[in-house]
Amino acid sequence: MSLRFEVVDIPVPEGTNVIIGHSHFIKTVEDLYEALITSVPTIKFGVAFCEASGKRLVRSDGNDPELIKLAEEVALKIGAGHTFVVYIKNAWPINVLNSIKHVHEVTTVYAATANPLQVIIAETSQGRAVLGVVDGFKTLGIEGNEDKNERKELLRRIGYKR
Repeated sequence: MSLRFEVVDIPVPEGTNVIIGHSHFIKTVEDLYEALITSVPTIKFGVAFCEASGKRLVRSDGNDPELIKLAEEVALKIGAGHTFVVYIKNAWPINVLNSIKHVHEVTTVYAATANPLQVIIAETSQGRAVLGVVDGFKTLGIEGNEDKNERKELLRRIGYKR
């Protein structure tokens, strides 16, 4: 048996966030659509899902043609069965993550980010699997008092804390 590893760079265009996860059923596409649109009615998004059996297609939906196309292309590059890719605009992952996690077929969320992102893939003779993700860059140190104050001020300035 052979085993090959690959790192897939995930594009994250300015103004978008990407969410990558794992699910178990073709109905995921429609259920993620409903979860996203009911969480933030003004959200723009594209959803793609890698089918793991049958025709083994990338299934997709959304309300923004560019984000749908991007999600489809990325899902096909990842190519791991039951993996889903969601690109969003006009919302933040924090606005939709709980809704996504409550979709009955969703088993894992690997990443939700606007940072540079890489997906680590393993490939066997049977198929491909997501081993994990690299989200952003290596940590450089521990925050000091000034850093803590900046963090707290940011959260209050953007309305997530009072």
